[in-house]
Amino acid sequence: MKEPLEKAGVLIEALPYIRSFSGKTVVIKYGGAAMVEESLKESFAQDIVLLNFIGIRPIVVHGGGPRISKTMERMGKKPTFIDGQRFTDKETMEIVEMVLGGLINKEIVAYINSHGGKAIGLTGKDGALLQAKKKIVRKMSDESGTGAPEIIDLGLVGEVEHVDPKVLSALMDSGFIPVIAPVGVGPHGETFNINADYVASAVASAVGAEKLLLLTDSPGILDKQGGLLSSLNRKRINALVKDGTITGGMMPKVDASLKAIDGGVSKVHIVDGRVPHCLLLEVFTKEGIGTEIIGQ
Repeated sequence: MKEPLEKAGVLIEALPYIRSFSGKTVVIKYGGAAMVEESLKESFAQDIVLLNFIGIRPIVVHGGGPRISKTMERMGKKPTFIDGQRFTDKETMEIVEMVLGGLINKEIVAYINSHGGKAIGLTGKDGALLQAKKKIVRKMSDESGTGAPEIIDLGLVGEVEHVDPKVLSALMDSGFIPVIAPVGVGPHGETFNINADYVASAVASAVGAEKLLLLTDSPGILDKQGGLLSSLNRKRINALVKDGTITGGMMPKVDASLKAIDGGVSKVHIVDGRVPHCLLLEVFTKEGIGTEIIGQ
C-alpha cells in the first residue's frame, strides 16, 4: 500500500496549485539540454499536455542557437559572434528562420501532439505577433578617446517593440497550445532574429501571464559557493549583479525576468531543464526546483 499512498499524496499536494492556476496562462521558454536529449523532449511535451488538460493555458517560446550554428556549418557558413551575440546578416537570417520556424518549431509541435495535445507553431510574423526593431548595442570604448560609446552592428538582430496577443488568445480559446519561434517582423517587413528569453518575457507581459518559466542548464541562480538561491527580489538581484555573482549567460535571463515582472507577470521561475518533468515539479510542488523571482 505504501507506493499507492505516496502517489495519492503527490496528487493531494498538487490539488491547491491545480485549483489556483486553472484558467491562468503560463509562458515557458524552452531551451538548453531539454531540447536536445530525447527523454527530456518527451517529458517536456508530457508536462505541457498535462498542464493544458487540467485547465492551464501554456504558451511555449523556444530557442535553438546550437542547432542554428550546426546548420550554418553544414552549409559552409561560419557562425560569427560579437560579445556573445550572433551576428546575423541576410544569409544567416534565412538560415535562422529556416531552423527556428521550420525544423525546431515543427519538431516541438509534433512532440506535443504525439502526447495528445493540440499544438500550433508560429513565428512572430504570424498575425503580426512580434513587431520588432533593430537592436542597438552600445559599448564603452577607450579607442576613440572621446568617451563616447561604440555602436556595435549585429545585423538583423532585433528586440521586441510590441506583442499583439490576439492570435494567441484565439488559439488558446479554441484549446490550442501556441509554440512560438523567436523571429520578429520590422516596420518595413524585414525579419529579425530575437533572443528567446526576451520574446518569452514580452509575450508573458502581453497576455497577462500568471507565471513565466525559463528553462536553463543550471539548477537556477547560484551563489558564489554554488548553492541554489531559491527566491530573489529586484534589490537582491541588483546586489548579486554588482558583486559579480550573476554574470554571463544568466544575465539576459535575469534581465528578461525583471522586464516580465515590470510588465505585470506575478512570478518568474528559472528552472533546471535537465530535470525530467521540471515544469510539473516547479508548478505543482511547494518547494519547487529552481529560483523564483518576485518584484519586491
